[in-house]
Amino acid sequence: MFKNYDIIVVGAGHAGCEAAAAAANLGSKVLLITMNLQTIAQMSCNPAMGGIAKGQLVKEIDALGGYSGIVTDKSMIQFRMLNRSKGPAMWSPRAQNDRMLFAATWREMLENTQNVDFYQDTVNQLIIEKEQVKGVITGLGHEIYSKSVVLTNGTFLNGIIHIGEKNFIGGRVAEKASFGITEQLLNFGFESARLKTGTPPRIDGRSLDYSKMEEQKGDEDIVGFSYLEKPNLKPKNQKSCWITYTNSAVHDTLKTGFESSPMFQGRIQGTGPRYCPSIEDKITRFSERDRHQLFVEPEGWNTIEIYVNGFSTSLSEETQYQALRLVPGFENCRFFRPGYAIEYDFFPPTQLNFNLETKNIKNLFFAGQINGTTGYEEAACQGIMAGINAHQITKNLDAFILKRSEAYIGVLIDDLINKGTDEPYRMFTSRAEHRTLLRQDNADLRLTEKSFKLGLAKENRMSLVDKKSKGVVFIKELLSKTSIEPNVINDYLVSIGASIISNKQKADQLLLRPGVVLQSLIKNDKNLSVNLSDYDEDVIEQTEIQIKYDTYIEKEKEMIEKINQLEDLLIPKEFNYEKINSLSNEAKQKLKKILPQTLGQASRISGVNPSDIQILMLFMGR
Repeated sequence: MFKNYDIIVVGAGHAGCEAAAAAANLGSKVLLITMNLQTIAQMSCNPAMGGIAKGQLVKEIDALGGYSGIVTDKSMIQFRMLNRSKGPAMWSPRAQNDRMLFAATWREMLENTQNVDFYQDTVNQLIIEKEQVKGVITGLGHEIYSKSVVLTNGTFLNGIIHIGEKNFIGGRVAEKASFGITEQLLNFGFESARLKTGTPPRIDGRSLDYSKMEEQKGDEDIVGFSYLEKPNLKPKNQKSCWITYTNSAVHDTLKTGFESSPMFQGRIQGTGPRYCPSIEDKITRFSERDRHQLFVEPEGWNTIEIYVNGFSTSLSEETQYQALRLVPGFENCRFFRPGYAIEYDFFPPTQLNFNLETKNIKNLFFAGQINGTTGYEEAACQGIMAGINAHQITKNLDAFILKRSEAYIGVLIDDLINKGTDEPYRMFTSRAEHRTLLRQDNADLRLTEKSFKLGLAKENRMSLVDKKSKGVVFIKELLSKTSIEPNVINDYLVSIGASIISNKQKADQLLLRPGVVLQSLIKNDKNLSVNLSDYDEDVIEQTEIQIKYDTYIEKEKEMIEKINQLEDLLIPKEFNYEKINSLSNEAKQKLKKILPQTLGQASRISGVNPSDIQILMLFMGR
């Protein structure tokens, strides 16, 4: 009934979909197994993609040739570029999406991807021979063989859902959990632990009074996520989100439910996300605050369902209902479904290699929440990397690994493997020490050529990157040669509060002034406007960023070169840390557990100090 596959992907969430698409587009024969074909790429939580640092991840996935950016652009109902008031390294795109259209678009793209087969079933066991995975055994008893397996189980491994004093088995509301895989992997020496995440109530939008809320409109300039083409969404057609706030009465009502709270009564053992806490956690941890912000988000074009972002909870349905009705605009709200918490198994990611292959079992890859992350974007970027590397390993090709200096994806995977996590890991710009280089505007310039050489990014992507790169070079050269007369530019300088010039100046030098914008220089200078009339806005913006931040970018590159010297120093595979008495006990313990491949990797392991690295260098003859 089943042919042999190169790769089996277990789970069709955001990680599984990207893994299947990447491996298939590279030429592997892929089987995507999911419990329910109707929930492929479902937005289980909020109907949005991107946000602070997460937007950079989606842009990087797109630059590599993944699907998340394209799907997001096709299904968005609102677009915003966050942090515009800050420097370009902090700009982060975010889209509100039609959750049904998002999932439907993902499925359509997968179905139109050659080499992807689908099967609806559970996977209860892996076929493992001589510490190498050979396939899977499904709930219906099918043995399906493959050269590698990618596990993207999300919150389904031994999942338990909590609502007040009620709890029941499930991987998502109204969907069954998955059993067997955790128990089997524990027998092969893996460690597992429990994490918790949650979701807020869904509300009937017709029952809300929006006049009591603040409207949050989308941007006029819709940049989107994919480098291939602009999204079809028009600024005037965007759907608004809304903002309202809790108050002391809401908090007092929520507290009445704490006696039956699964979180406070110890029924939930797993650790929840630090940066996306439940509403009951917020009012406990931040008791000095008399209100918390809630984002009221529409779930799509043709639905009245509303997502209440910021009100994640596991309290009883009655407590949720009574408290939410005290929020301005929610006085007459009607529930579609209550919020709930879910506990699930994950495997600490220190048990992985940098290609996301497990250390204990060859050709077995983990991606997504099974590694302790939270968020669609974090899952999707692991998925594309696991899919690429599963393909590489089955074809006896080199692993594809991104460094911290090359991508946010590299930062995320490096953090997981070197530091591990005991709480749901979420990406932030502050985690990326080289964020000046890792901007959302240049992900294509950083990553597309790498992917093109692999065979994932196609010719059309590479030609766009070449065009953009050549355009930036041309404009920078033109600006360095073009002199602008005082009578041409002084009125503009006065209008932005800048000092006027008495002698003509090169355009690129004028651009270094605070508040001076390249588009405005082009409008004021006829020669520039004629020569640059055919260039897209993103090329002009990229040029401006590179000129304005050139000094910072060069310093960052110098720092990376110094760091890379450690990355080039390989640690022998069988290096005996125990023989070095001067190493701290903690360093020995961590180094033996993670087995870093280079001194650079060793230097980033939590518990390994700079003095430990110096000692290692001495013992390695450096």
